[in-house]
Amino acid sequence: MKNTNSRFWILVSIVAISGFSQGLLLPLIAVIFENSGVSSFLNGLNATALYIGILLASPFMEAPLRRFGYKPIIIAGGLLVFVALALFPLWKTFWFWFFLRLLIGIGDHALHFGTQTWITDFSPENKRGRNISLYGLFFGVGFAVGPLMTPLIQINEALPFILSSVLCLIGWLFLFALKNEHPEQQDIEMSSFFDTLKRFSQAWKYGWVAFLPPLAYGFLESSLNGSFPVYALRIGIDVSSVSVLLASFAIGGIVFQLPLGILSDKFGRKRILSFILLLGFLSFTSASFLEESFFGLVLCLFIAGMFVGSTFSLGISYMADLMPKHLLPTGNLMCGIFFSLGSLVGPSVGGLFIQFFKNISFFVIISSLFFMMFLVMITNGKKAYSQVEH
Repeated sequence: MKNTNSRFWILVSIVAISGFSQGLLLPLIAVIFENSGVSSFLNGLNATALYIGILLASPFMEAPLRRFGYKPIIIAGGLLVFVALALFPLWKTFWFWFFLRLLIGIGDHALHFGTQTWITDFSPENKRGRNISLYGLFFGVGFAVGPLMTPLIQINEALPFILSSVLCLIGWLFLFALKNEHPEQQDIEMSSFFDTLKRFSQAWKYGWVAFLPPLAYGFLESSLNGSFPVYALRIGIDVSSVSVLLASFAIGGIVFQLPLGILSDKFGRKRILSFILLLGFLSFTSASFLEESFFGLVLCLFIAGMFVGSTFSLGISYMADLMPKHLLPTGNLMCGIFFSLGSLVGPSVGGLFIQFFKNISFFVIISSLFFMMFLVMITNGKKAYSQVEH
């Protein structure tokens, strides 16, 4: 048990450092490019490199995980992130930084895929929600602290990159203390690219409904951070107020990750997910009517964060409930893919909505998404795989 506990805390600490690096890079590079005269379109395009890296790497992740085990995949991912972060100060050009962010997307995905799958694998069903919520909590705290390092560019532009890479290196060294394990295999060894695609269809059959919360969260996070500031400025909300609004959502998500995870262990993942999706719909609908009130918006976004801030971690826990153990790596991989798809689509759909529906609140598009997800969940939610006769 002691070994399991130390392994768990090392893994979530690595995830916190990864969250810190991601949270740091988004505003840091945006500010550096803005100060250098790069257009807002190209600035946004550069940020998509992370998600493109995730999607490009996804079909090729599972085979090495099954062959080499969790530890080598996490170590390789951590090393790639550390090296890419250290290379940023060497050459400040758009495409070089785009390539480095692509590498960080691949490395982060390997790191998250390995840690996520390992945690869902060794966590007992009655503690799975708690453990994955702690995973989400540590990532969220890291992601929230990262942007606070952006002012360091006033001292030296390279300083935030160096600090982030050093933290990654320290966390990476702790990984060598872990004992490697492999995911459960089926009777036949399946490790080719085409076998991965075959398992994708099997995992979809078991748990497609659990991939929708990560998709929704990816859409929400990227549109809220990418499109909402544009909308807010257009309706007269100043930049500092936008920061407070986004922070209130993030704090709500951090504070309630663990309680919701524990509640999902007690009352069932489907029930809690349906509940939070409905409350997310109500929170964002309320926000659409309270745009004239700053404090009303702060309250609505904090309440929304309290509930829908956990959709990604609860989606992973629900997927692990629905999936037979030998398909857990595939299920975790697909959660990452759906999150990335949502993240890629969010800013463009949000931008088009702002452009063509000027008289309708931006929050309507988010509330509509959560209402649709709620309807799908209550009509299609399934029992856990352990409860199904097979």
